[in-house]
Amino acid sequence: MPAFELFTDGACSGNPGPGGWGFILRGDGIAGEVAESGGEPATTNNRMEMTAAIRGLALVPDGATVVLTTDSEYCVKGLNEWIEGWKRRGWRKSDKSPVANRDLWEALDAHRTRMSLRATWIRGHNMHPENERCDRLAVAAIESVRRSGGTVHLRGS
Repeated sequence: MPAFELFTDGACSGNPGPGGWGFILRGDGIAGEVAESGGEPATTNNRMEMTAAIRGLALVPDGATVVLTTDSEYCVKGLNEWIEGWKRRGWRKSDKSPVANRDLWEALDAHRTRMSLRATWIRGHNMHPENERCDRLAVAAIESVRRSGGTVHLRGS
């Protein structure tokens, strides 16, 4: 079974506001790594955190084992603790209110069900090399969004 490491981060300038995401993917069948980033003109930090994970997981083959490392407690708790309950309740939280960002949670769930995914949390801005790099990718994407005025998708470090 192929194994992968996925590091992700999202950022937002204002919340909501222009946002960016970045990821680094390493693993079997990848020479070195894949690093990508992108952004949107009007979004939230949580949506950018989730988008980084979705974009990275999209490159992982079915049946693989993935360790997702992120500074987003929202992503980690959502994937590891909350998602099954939300699904059982028709994408509603325990207080019966709708789950925010349902479209992105459904996309994450689709990836989660086709692979073995373990989400792990690290403290942001704590000198973790990959997290710091993903943060730089996300912040640079915000600047690209500001210059272009629209959604961007960048490849490379």
